[in-house]
Amino acid sequence: MEYNIGDIVRTKKPHPCGSKLWEITRVGVDFKLKCQKCKHVVVLDRQKALKAITKIEKKA
Repeated sequence: MEYNIGDIVRTKKPHPCGSKLWEITRVGVDFKLKCQKCKHVVVLDRQKALKAITKIEKKA
């Protein structure tokens, strides 16, 4: 699956704030994701991010 900056994705596990929706802000060797509820930013290596993402909710 191809991911682009600005895509809104759903993850398997929720963030501690309760949201499962994240915005992709960087794609490459690692993914930078921003929580849609609390705006917290996390950086995951590509392999871990691809495993955590279940589907694309909204394309950029």
